[in-house]
Amino acid sequence: MKTYLDPSEVVLLEETATNLRDRLLIRLLFRLGCRISEALALTIDDLDFEHGTVIIKHLKVRLKLICNRCGQRLGKSHTFCPKCGSRVDGAQIEQQGYHRQRMLPIDRGTLDMLRKYIDHGGPVIRDGRPLVFGINRHRAWQIVKECAEKVGLPQLLNPESGNMHHISPHRLRDSFAVHAVKLDDSGDGLRLLQEHLGHRSFNTTARYRKISGAEHQEWYQRLWSKKD
Repeated sequence: MKTYLDPSEVVLLEETATNLRDRLLIRLLFRLGCRISEALALTIDDLDFEHGTVIIKHLKVRLKLICNRCGQRLGKSHTFCPKCGSRVDGAQIEQQGYHRQRMLPIDRGTLDMLRKYIDHGGPVIRDGRPLVFGINRHRAWQIVKECAEKVGLPQLLNPESGNMHHISPHRLRDSFAVHAVKLDDSGDGLRLLQEHLGHRSFNTTARYRKISGAEHQEWYQRLWSKKD
């Protein structure tokens, strides 16, 4: 059972897409390793063809629990407020959103595809913003899943939960990360991958070493490489 896609399998997905927009979506998700929300938020203004970079914007939403009686901030495990002692069954939930952005390099082949897509009138104007794709998350998920089914690619195993999942936009992000780790799993390589993916925690990035399995496999084979 596979846990991620190989680059050659992503090429098959891309080639199976029936139009330039869908091919570009699949290519961007893998070549940039970006989240689907980030890809769908891309505008023409975020692209720098001269320097070969893309500005990725990400909206993060946090939920904060507040005691209704005294305003104390609460944790998810709290049954009683640590300040006033009241039960927290009816705690107030506040939603906080904040924007983060990062600048990513992009390969020349993907830039050329973006330019061709733009020249053919692909972008869509939404609320005055020239969105590259102009589709919603559900449609993007359908595009990736349908292309995978046409190619005949199997579902992927989530190594942490043991569950099988259809190939989705996030699986393309995972595959980018595993591909990067297999090429360079040094400390500097993982640090650059953390910055590229936009992870706040290094532990989130480091899990891709486990998913790739290459390091574990090599270690195990070395145990038996010498004959008794």
